[in-house]
Amino acid sequence: MFETDFVTSRDQNKQTFRTLIAEAAKLIGEAFPEQPYLGRSATSLAQSVGSDFLSRQRASEEEISQTLRTIVMNSVSVSHPYTAAHLHCPPLLAALAAEVVISTLNQSMDSFDQAPIATVVEQKMVRWLCDKAGFLSSANGTFTTGGSQSNFMGLLLARDAFIQRAWGWSVQKCGLPPDARNLRILCSDVAHFTVERSAAQLGLGTDSVVRIDTDDRFRMKVSSLRSALNSFSAQGLLPMAIVATAGTTDFGSIDPLPEIASVAREAKCWLHIDAAYGGALLFSPQHQAKLVGLESADSLAIDFHKLLWQPIPCSAFLLRDNANFEFIKFHADYLNPDFHEGEGIPNLVSTSLLTSRRFDALKLWISFQSLGSEKLAAMIDRTLALAAFAAKVIRTSPHLELMCDPHLSTVVFRYLPKIPTDVDSINARLRQALFDQGLAVIGHTRVRNRQFLKFTFLNPTVDDMEVKNLIQIIVQQGQKLDMRPASA
Repeated sequence: MFETDFVTSRDQNKQTFRTLIAEAAKLIGEAFPEQPYLGRSATSLAQSVGSDFLSRQRASEEEISQTLRTIVMNSVSVSHPYTAAHLHCPPLLAALAAEVVISTLNQSMDSFDQAPIATVVEQKMVRWLCDKAGFLSSANGTFTTGGSQSNFMGLLLARDAFIQRAWGWSVQKCGLPPDARNLRILCSDVAHFTVERSAAQLGLGTDSVVRIDTDDRFRMKVSSLRSALNSFSAQGLLPMAIVATAGTTDFGSIDPLPEIASVAREAKCWLHIDAAYGGALLFSPQHQAKLVGLESADSLAIDFHKLLWQPIPCSAFLLRDNANFEFIKFHADYLNPDFHEGEGIPNLVSTSLLTSRRFDALKLWISFQSLGSEKLAAMIDRTLALAAFAAKVIRTSPHLELMCDPHLSTVVFRYLPKIPTDVDSINARLRQALFDQGLAVIGHTRVRNRQFLKFTFLNPTVDDMEVKNLIQIIVQQGQKLDMRPASA
């Protein structure tokens, strides 16, 4: 089955490849858990995994099969209707087929001679995505590993562009100037944690991030943003970038993008929009109006492994002005020598923080081909409708409290125990009990220092009755916890 001979012929290798793919598909079909998760603890799982990863002799087919079976059986079933914890989607079958081709071809996206047609496909897809976002012909972009990398790139370019413009200083050559300690990044109080992490990695420190208040629907308050900017002058602080969010992780909330763009222009600072989650609405005629103002961004993050059902990783970073990629460009004689540009040879290492990189654009293209725009839009719309339905059920339950109406496909709520003082404790234990028993995999978060539960719906094949059943399971488990003390 999995055995290959070191000196097999090419024809034998082809047959072995077909066999491996067929056996892997069979194994997944047989071993895939029928519940969201088997409920095993980290200690228990560690006992299932040996410590000798490279034995002297190769393992038998049965041993390899058992290893893979153990992995499959003890993973979270992302396609299960009761898995709704994170922005962690069930992937499209077309994308999985493309993954096989991507891994088999093993093209590396850092130079044209390693990935000729892959380079052309990515360039064309990036150009198409820029058009979808409303960017002009001067825009460019690159595929990334996720919103974390895209947000980091946006703030890196914002930092270097500001420092070059303000002080004529090259960070790439000279490092940070002394006055860089006065740079500030503004974002909402529910923006992604990678804003702080990027600031730390960029040498600015987490103190450089100024969190702005949000309204009752968790959208940045423009009045508070203006107040923060107005206070900077007296403190000698310099607004380097504003990060707006189109789809926050917990609430799916979308900041008022046109108004924030106007403030950014007035302040002459970079606008980065984190649309890792909400960027999918570009493909939904019913919901795309929620993204008005996206076209004003200087840089933009969109994830396709969230609400567009791609296997991880598959994301894009889009840049309004291609010239700003100069801040990260380096030349290596063996990859992208200077003369290649003059000869029209595209080497994508010039637009990425990574060197070796996968051909992820292919699986997105194949997915689009297999669905078509109408089917894709219907899937997005259905997923958002699931969240709206869940919120309706929660709102009518005497045992549950809805935090706010959903913006996208997340729903934040909590169980109401008999004793109000136990609400945070029971909700924390409730989510863990569901996971430990393999009943459901749902999310949890803290909102203004209170413990909540969270649904993140990313499976458009789930029906309303399955959502009702999941909510009922949560209520039943909450009532069980209500009957015994926390120490139990």
